[in-house]
Amino acid sequence: MIRIESCGRTDVGLQRVNNEDAFVSSPEPGLLALADGMGGAASGEVASGIFADTVRELLSGGPPPDEEEAGELVRRTFLVANQRIRELADREPGHKGMGCTGEIVVFTGEGYVVGHVGDSRVYLFRGGRLRQVTKDHSFVQEQVDRGVLTPEQARVHAYRHMLLQAVGIHDTLAVDLISGKAYPGDLFLLCSDGLSDLVEDSRIEETLASDLSLEEKADRLVRDACGAGGHDNVTVVLGLVLQAE
Repeated sequence: MIRIESCGRTDVGLQRVNNEDAFVSSPEPGLLALADGMGGAASGEVASGIFADTVRELLSGGPPPDEEEAGELVRRTFLVANQRIRELADREPGHKGMGCTGEIVVFTGEGYVVGHVGDSRVYLFRGGRLRQVTKDHSFVQEQVDRGVLTPEQARVHAYRHMLLQAVGIHDTLAVDLISGKAYPGDLFLLCSDGLSDLVEDSRIEETLASDLSLEEKADRLVRDACGAGGHDNVTVVLGLVLQAE
C-alpha cells in the first residue's frame, strides 16, 4: 500500500485579476490533480472548477487496486469532465470556448498513474534528480519534437501557449496515461505553466532537494514564480511518497 503526504498552493500572480487554476490535494485516497482554465471573462475558472469537482467525485473513493483499473478511472474522469464543460458551454453562450488543462496523479497498490491533457505538467523528483513525466500538448512542443525549435526557444516563443489538446474544447479527447512504480521518497510536482514558464527546472530541482517542509517548498516555488514576473496564475501541488509496499 502507498501512503503519501501532500499539499497545494495557488496564487493569482502579479498581473491577473482572477485565478483560473484549481487543484486537488487528497492524501488519504492518494489523489492529486490540477487544472488551468482558459476562456473569456470568468469561464476559465468555471472549466477548471468543473474538472476539479469531477476528480473529487469520481476518484476520491480510495486507491484503485491495480494499474489497469486506475488508468480506466482516470481516463473516464477526463471524459466526464470534458462532457460536463461542453454541456455547460452549450447551455450558457457566455461560456462558449471555455476549457482547461488537466493533470491527475492516482496512486495504486504499488505504483502511480498519471493522466495528462494540455501544457500543465507533472514532474517526478527521485534520487536527487527532477524529471518531467508529461509532454506538453502544445504547438511549440510539437516544433521541438520536429527539431524546428530548441527547448530554450520554445520557452519564449510567441505561440508557446497555443494548445493542441484541452479539456472541454472538442467532443473527443485523447488522454495521455503514464504509469510506473513508486518508491519511498518520490516527490511528485504538478504545476500550471505559471511556474514552468518562469522558473527553470534547475531552480525547481534545487527547491525540491532542500530540507524545507513540503508546505515550505510549495510556498517557495510560488514565490519564485511571482518574483520572476508573476504574469500568470501559479499553482503547485506536491505529493511525497512516505510508504510503498
